[in-house]
Amino acid sequence: MRILIWHGYLLGGTGSNVYTRALAREWSRAGHDVTVLCQERHPERYDTGSAVVLRPEIGPQLPVFVLDDYEGLEVVLLQDMSLEARARYVEANARAIRELLPADLLFANHVLVGGPVGAASGLPFRVKAHGSELEYSMRGRPELVAWARESLAAAEAVFVGSEHIRAVLEEVIGQTERVVEVPPGVDVEEFRPRPRAEALAALLEEARRDPPNPGNADARLPDEGNAGRLEAFFADERPTVVFVGKLIHNKGVHVLFEALRGLDARAVIVGFGDHRAELEAQAPPGTLFTGALEHRHLRHLLPLADVSVVPSIFPEAFGMVAAEAAAAGVPPLVARHSGLAEVAAGIELEYPPEHRDLAGFESGDADDLAAKLRRLLALPPAERRALGEAARLAVVERWSWTAVAERLLGPVEG
Repeated sequence: MRILIWHGYLLGGTGSNVYTRALAREWSRAGHDVTVLCQERHPERYDTGSAVVLRPEIGPQLPVFVLDDYEGLEVVLLQDMSLEARARYVEANARAIRELLPADLLFANHVLVGGPVGAASGLPFRVKAHGSELEYSMRGRPELVAWARESLAAAEAVFVGSEHIRAVLEEVIGQTERVVEVPPGVDVEEFRPRPRAEALAALLEEARRDPPNPGNADARLPDEGNAGRLEAFFADERPTVVFVGKLIHNKGVHVLFEALRGLDARAVIVGFGDHRAELEAQAPPGTLFTGALEHRHLRHLLPLADVSVVPSIFPEAFGMVAAEAAAAGVPPLVARHSGLAEVAAGIELEYPPEHRDLAGFESGDADDLAAKLRRLLALPPAERRALGEAARLAVVERWSWTAVAERLLGPVEG
């Protein structure tokens, strides 16, 4: 098949970006002719298999759900964008797609504005709802809801990554027809358990390859000097908890910091966002902030951690970070809500009965998180490794990318 993937943003850093490049890689590996249209200016940094990556000319404004910096573009919240600007943006992207015809299928990310772009392209199209557009921009805004409902009427399918997002989609826009649940995938070959010495050596080698970032001026790049800082940090084998995600209030890093006080453990905080300075001021002694890291780093960093914590206090479409940690053999501990609870439930099925409550904690409850962390870190190393192996088994059986990519191209029942 000739497949076009439309994604309004980049290929690194956040969940939908990682999702897009993983799909491109898997579909191209399966023999499909894949082209990705997105705003990534440095596609050479990412593994997209044999897929071609193109950057449409969209004009000066980029509609977003959460304000971030994008090189060369003026960002504006989708709900604040004028009708005229929205129409120009949709047509610019649809025109870029039409210039690539013929094609068999368009796979468009985000209900808005992937739905309108798909509808304007003239191609058969399928839409992936990621959740951020629903919660941050569309909820409670009838005009955007109507726009989404109209454009999705022409879609072959709307994919959701969890039962939670299916419910949110129905609640926000009333969409119930042609909604197909396919969870995001994990590359279980890339994310796997590794011996500590091997993982650390490989992580430091990747960090030495990072592009220059003087003064950490580019928040989407790793921090300057990470190689030396990581080497010094892991020279000490104290228990380590890892967080990977955006540094914004809704991700709940402050809950993790509160839970860590009084525990014999330190944290590695991976990510970027406008709350970084505030979080650095709150962080317990010994915390290491790395800035943004990519999969080439994370596949080596995660096996060095004892526990991965996902403390989000806002609904999440899926717990991709938790699933990747589990694939790497690291027990994940997630807030029990939304799509995160579904990941915890899958992992718990593989845990022995006495440890099944250690995959999740009460959302926003630092005391419960601290108690669960204390129990996990007190386990004998062999027992904690066995939990990691059980968590990996859950991922391999439920969330491998190969199976996910195949399902997204399968027949859709009406």
